[in-house]
Formats: sequence, C-alpha cells, structure tokens
Amino acid sequence: MQTNFSQNFITSLITLGLTLALSGCNGSSDSSVDTVDTIESSDSATDTETDSDGSSDEVDTETDSDDSSDEVDTGTGILHSAYYEFDTDHVEVVLNGDTVSIETNGLPNHTSPYWSADHALFVEPTVTSYEQMAPGNIDEFVGTYTLTVDNTPEKSADTSATGLGAIGIAVSGSVIYNDEEGPGIALDGAVGSLDFNGAHTGPQSYHYHLEPISFSEDDSNLIGVIADGFFLYGRKCNSTGTYPTDLDASGGHTSITQHTQDAEYHYHIQNEVYLGAYYILFPGDYQGSASAIR
Repeated sequence: MQTNFSQNFITSLITLGLTLALSGCNGSSDSSVDTVDTIESSDSATDTETDSDGSSDEVDTETDSDDSSDEVDTGTGILHSAYYEFDTDHVEVVLNGDTVSIETNGLPNHTSPYWSADHALFVEPTVTSYEQMAPGNIDEFVGTYTLTVDNTPEKSADTSATGLGAIGIAVSGSVIYNDEEGPGIALDGAVGSLDFNGAHTGPQSYHYHLEPISFSEDDSNLIGVIADGFFLYGRKCNSTGTYPTDLDASGGHTSITQHTQDAEYHYHIQNEVYLGAYYILFPGDYQGSASAIR
C-alpha cells in the first residue's frame, strides 16, 4: 500500500508539472501568434510594395480592386504636386510608373455663354455676342481627351511646332489650343467669338486660346499641362511675384514654382499684349517631346 501511495503521489506530481509546463507553452504560443500576426501584417505590406515595384498602398488598393489596371497603376515615382490642382470632377490623373496619364471630359468648371441656356453655368455673353459666337454648346460635347506624358519631362535637343487642335489640358477640364484658328490662319479674325475666358467651341469642344481669367488673371496660377509634359503658368513667376524676363521663345524658363522646391523648366503665358487687350496662352513651339492628345 505504501508503494502504491508513493507511485500515485509521484504520478500526480508529474501530471501537475506537465500541466503547468503546457500552460506555459500555450502562453508563449499565444504571444508568438500575436507577434507573427504583426510580422505578417508588416510582411504583407512589404510584399505588396515589392510586388508593385515600390508603389504606394493607395495605388496598390486600386490595382487589387481591378485586375485590368495591374499594368497601369503600378510603378515607381511620386506624382508631381501640380497635378493635384486639376479639377477631379473633370480630370483624372494617374501615375503609371515613369509616365502620367491625364484624361478629361473636356468640360470646364466655370461659367460661359457657350453652355446651353438652361445649364447652371450659363451666363449671357459680354465680350462677345450671340451673333459672333461660334456654333455649338459646351454640353453638346460627349467624349474624352487623353494625354500621356513623362512624369519628369526633359527638354529636347530640337523644338517642334504645335499643331491644330488640343495642345494641352487645363486645370479646369477643358483643353488648350495654340494661336491659330486654322491651318496658317491667325487667331485675329476669330477673337470676336471668344468669351471672357478667351475660349470658344468648335470644331469639337470648348477650348482656350487666351488667358482664362476665371482661374488666372495676371498672376502665377497654374493653367495646365502642355502636351510635352511641362506645366503652363500665368504671366507672373511665383518665385519673384513679377513678370519673368528670362523666357525663351516658347515662354519657358527654369525656376522654382509653388509646386516644387527645386527649380524646374516650365512655361508662362507671355506678358505680351495681343491685339491691344489679350494674352495668348501658348504661341511658341514645344520645348520637349510632345505626345498626341486623343
């Protein structure tokens, strides 16, 4: 009986020891699981960034939600801060690695006599008249314009002439044209059809030829992006608050802007009076390699 009691007592001690030991392992295991979860979350974020070649989580989220955009939204780089000034109700800007895709519905975010009379943004003509206005209304345009440019454009060895049609996209959503009304036809004869923003309709959509005073009037405000990827600003330089005196033939120079701490090449509306009262948006050549706006 003494032997059985000793064996039972020893067995009880062993059982108690194992129970305590297992409880301790379970505690360590729980702690390990918590640590692993944290590491997995961290690893998951790292893997996501690696799989997307270093792109941001926000871009990855968009990519995961739409497999068709895997090749569009991934890539490296940081979107230039100037693009954040574009009206997001009209313009979509997407960073695709080393390039930027800008798509717009072509409609401006401001008033004009070129809206249909029952549209909320319609106003009576002032600097033009119903008789002089070009045919068509802004809201009759149904379509989009798309431009793809380098995220960090560089000047080309040779300049190239702008053509007819859209040569840039404005922050308002509408497009920018040059200083011609037709092939070899100066803008002079069409000035009477332009509204107070220096814009009119035709042959496709509403577009600007002159300084658009609804969002830039004798200032350094951002106008938009030209088809070679360089930004176009108002007549004044943000770094000095005055009219730049070092502009090249295209109205460009290299300086600091409100969107960058480092000097970069960009265009300005040249402070040269046209027909005694106007300022042409872009009468020069492309200084970079231009892409087609489709």
